[in-house]
Amino acid sequence: MRTSQLQRIALGLALMASLGGAAQAQPARAGKRFQIVEATIADIHRAIRSKQLTSTQLVNLYLARIKAYNGTCVNEPQGILGPVTPIANAGALNALTTVNLRPAARKQWGFDERKARSMTDALDNDPNMPDALEVAAKLDATFARTGKLVGPLHGIVFSIKDMLDTYDLRTTSGADADYANDRPPRDATLVKRLREAGAIILAKSNLGEYASGSRSAFGGTMCNPYATDRDVGGSSGGSASSVAANLVTCAISEEGGPSIRMPSRLNNGVGLSQTQGLISRDGMIGGGPLNDRNGAACRTVEDVARVLDVIAGYDPADDLTVYSLGRVPKEGYPSFARATSLKGLRIGVVREYMDKRLFTQADHETIDIVERAIAELRKLGATIVDPGAEGALFQKCLDQHLPRNLNALFTREFPAQFPATADHVNLLRDMYFNPALVPAKSTIRDFGTRAVNVGEAKYYFNRYLKQRGDANIKDLTDLIDKSRYYVDAFGRDTRFRDVKSTLQDFNKPMTLDTRDRDANRAAIQQTVMQCMATLKLDAVTYPTGNVPAALIKAPVEPDVNGRSHQAWTLLGTMGFPAITVPAGFTTQVFDRVRDANAAGGTRLVGPVPAKLPVGIDFLAMPFGEPMLLRIASAYENATRHRTSPREFGPLEEKK
Repeated sequence: MRTSQLQRIALGLALMASLGGAAQAQPARAGKRFQIVEATIADIHRAIRSKQLTSTQLVNLYLARIKAYNGTCVNEPQGILGPVTPIANAGALNALTTVNLRPAARKQWGFDERKARSMTDALDNDPNMPDALEVAAKLDATFARTGKLVGPLHGIVFSIKDMLDTYDLRTTSGADADYANDRPPRDATLVKRLREAGAIILAKSNLGEYASGSRSAFGGTMCNPYATDRDVGGSSGGSASSVAANLVTCAISEEGGPSIRMPSRLNNGVGLSQTQGLISRDGMIGGGPLNDRNGAACRTVEDVARVLDVIAGYDPADDLTVYSLGRVPKEGYPSFARATSLKGLRIGVVREYMDKRLFTQADHETIDIVERAIAELRKLGATIVDPGAEGALFQKCLDQHLPRNLNALFTREFPAQFPATADHVNLLRDMYFNPALVPAKSTIRDFGTRAVNVGEAKYYFNRYLKQRGDANIKDLTDLIDKSRYYVDAFGRDTRFRDVKSTLQDFNKPMTLDTRDRDANRAAIQQTVMQCMATLKLDAVTYPTGNVPAALIKAPVEPDVNGRSHQAWTLLGTMGFPAITVPAGFTTQVFDRVRDANAAGGTRLVGPVPAKLPVGIDFLAMPFGEPMLLRIASAYENATRHRTSPREFGPLEEKK
């Protein structure tokens, strides 16, 4: 650990002592301090009820860890917007951007002005915008008066991905943009529900700017707590890494693809990508596209369930949530998250994602680890429906049902088999009865390639900005023109995208056309549900992603047979809920390097010794969250693969 990091830890400990004795989270008679590392919601509530801990003390404990561990984690010789190089064992994560402290408290803690709640309101003295310490003090006063918690998340400390509106904290989706008021006028519905349940919003988490990559112009580059020279896992990386390093209790992530589960996987956490339509997307920058969803990232399955119980349900501001009506269990999601047996359940193995012949050496150890996890599921009593090491769980079913369900999308893809003069209806009928006639059989690995949409991003950016009502940034054109952008090595093989060019591409369409994408999604969802029903499956399982965390400046792992460098996301974007749970750690990895003489300009090198997290996914029918929580908690209770990152341990051990 670097000297500057040790100095930050010492300062954080000193500040805890100075701010109301917050470091002493239990009374002297208890003989020890409350241990914040790996503390769950239940742990925190037990400590509060027994008067071993106050919400104010809890916030200060987390602030000390933020001060110690949230510094810059890459070399930035030209500043935050210039090229960066990674640092091994940096002792810092850069997971959080804006800290919810008024100016006096922020300065006392030693956080610089870039961590301020607002860059456009230097005074920040509005009494209607209490900071985290003021909220905590009010919770403490209420508990002292009543002896009761104000709600199911009383005092629980959150970071919120900076896509979601928080009326008291700057919200720019990681952009360095010239809003007249960098605070939105109101909370996103999800954030409002958290606060009403007693949660404390301590910080906005860093993100891949506008929900892509692992870097933002305002926040900078994020790093992985299990190896700081490696990638944090995508746009929700700040949320997942802040949870992994115990800077907060839980976080809210967002995904349009795998960016709830992929960062949770690479940060040894639990992330739930819930059914699309179960949680409101209101108050999200650029949010609203069909695939977008918000969800909880925590360290345990039960904590994810506790958060889900608060944020799930219908919101008239998000029309997709109408599908949640009647689908939220009356007994509450946490009741399903304490399972110890899987007896009576049928779980299918998606071998399409685990066939080593189709991928590379970079995939192999993860597949082996998930093989062991499947054996654990069998020990827990589940019936495992497994097509075999080189089999395909859904192929027979897909061949029969997908051509008809896709219909015109399918026939356009194969003009030789479906010429303009042919009777397409009868050809599709014949394929239903004889799937051998199906050309170029589609697998579930191909689901994301068939259809696109036009104008959706522009529509939702402009709708959000109109609702926000900022005096300076009124539409996407303003946002593009009135922002600063980081500059690094852009290209198709990098994970630092050219943000400005991406926004400019979003801004080009003059029409909104999502018909093919929506039809493709509906057809695939219906087909997969049919396949699961035919096999009488309660859920399916597979690796959350095959490729371990890559080096920050390494080329992006090329797609191979439908496998991207990301988590497996294709089923999830079709509306299905999925949850990732820690499944173990690698012993070695293969890293990708540039080589002009190799095919595609890159090649794998290794193996390199590396202990990096691996996650296992469970996926169920839409609104099958209770089933997922049951399976995930039973597996978690039996295996206990969650391990705190060693470089970011308890502060008292680092003195």
